[in-house]
Amino acid sequence: MHPHWYYMQRCLELARLGAGHVAPNPMVGAVLVHEGKIIGEGWHRKYGEAHAEVNAVGQAIQNGQAEKISQSTLYVSLEPCAHFGKTPPCADLIIRHKIPKVVIACRDPFEQVNGKGIEKLKAAGVEVELGILEKEAVELNKRFFTFHQQQRPYIILKWAETGDGFIAPPSPAGGIRDSHSKRLLISNEYSNRLVHKWRSEEAGIMIGTNTALLDDPSLTVRSWAGPSPVRLVLDMNLRLPASLKVFNKEVKTVVFNAVKQQEEDNLLYYQVNKKESLLPQVLKALYELKIQSVLVEGGARLLQSFIDAGCWNEARVIRNDQFNIGKGLRGPQLANAILKEETTITTDTLRIFYYQKNEV
Repeated sequence: MHPHWYYMQRCLELARLGAGHVAPNPMVGAVLVHEGKIIGEGWHRKYGEAHAEVNAVGQAIQNGQAEKISQSTLYVSLEPCAHFGKTPPCADLIIRHKIPKVVIACRDPFEQVNGKGIEKLKAAGVEVELGILEKEAVELNKRFFTFHQQQRPYIILKWAETGDGFIAPPSPAGGIRDSHSKRLLISNEYSNRLVHKWRSEEAGIMIGTNTALLDDPSLTVRSWAGPSPVRLVLDMNLRLPASLKVFNKEVKTVVFNAVKQQEEDNLLYYQVNKKESLLPQVLKALYELKIQSVLVEGGARLLQSFIDAGCWNEARVIRNDQFNIGKGLRGPQLANAILKEETTITTDTLRIFYYQKNEV
């Protein structure tokens, strides 16, 4: 393996440690190398805090390697920033410490950076090498890239279905299930824990009116360590009762509706136009709210609307082939999907599909 690839792979490993904590910033890792030895490394740990390059340089100084920094190569998984945001520009830090060479995996698509960091480094005489493990770096930050290049969140569809293709039993008449009509539990405890891990990694989690009404979900992270995503609920006519768990204000919640625009504590009512197509309005709002990724958990009609619009990136389908119910609500039907991964989780099978646009 070429040394550049080895050190960049380490950058990507470090960057992943920031998953769920740095959005809307990207996950970034950095490694400072002097004569074939790592003297400092770091990653962006939390939004608003020091970037990866700062932490790598800081660790080198703490390790007593300050005099070697100006003779080292810095590896970083994303182009160093060149603007003042929550923190000063990392390009300025590199120039100030007289680091002679920087190896970068890929450019930053954010308009305030996008080549400006590289230009600033080159103008200061820093040697820049670009494109080492570029594909892997873009894949790591696919949410960030989708958000800035397509002006919408990265969309992940998720549902669990029985062996005969149902995601729920027939709906009870008029509302929330009572104690004699419990929610249908399809996936096993290991799959459920994995779903909570997924929740911790995304910025938002979305459900429709019927799912909120019938299942009364919390939509929080409980079986995994990590932050809970912003709860996104579609309730056009505001018919959901305030007693539902999604309205407990424990986690920021956005309710898309056609009645009012109002914010109180952790609850935002975001008004949309009932006469216009809903999905484009919601995606535009999510972009404005800086929500870079959304896990869509239901219901079937909401999931199908994303599929029919060709507006999704991944679909994660958990299927229990040992469990059949014969009738009920059928699962969504994927289109333009390519199977990327299939995993057995005891009684369940997890299939991950990626959206593949038809080329004319």
